Amino acid sequence: MFRTHTCGELRLGDVNKEVTVAGWVQTVRKFGAITFVDLRDRYGITQLYFRENLNELLESNPLGREFVLQAKGLVTERTSKNANILTGEIEITVTEFKKS
Repeated sequence: MFRTHTCGELRLGDVNKEVTVAGWVQTVRKFGAITFVDLRDRYGITQLYFRENLNELLESNPLGREFVLQAKGLVTERTSKNANILTGEIEITVTEFKKS
């Protein structure tokens, strides 16, 4: 399946669900061994969290603004919540991804 959820529909009630989302890269923020990506589609924005193991893949094959990305992972509660967006209480801890 191309995606299980849109970027605007995941909430705290979805924590611990395995999901697949797809959309365009809005922003990429690197903090040493971890990377955060804001992924957007026509329904909203969801933050993706890339741990160290996937960060090496990102360094060898970097993401840029407007890249098309499909990401699979686990919905987790954010430690630093963003009240400005509807999905600001969660993020997806990415386990695998594909870019087009």
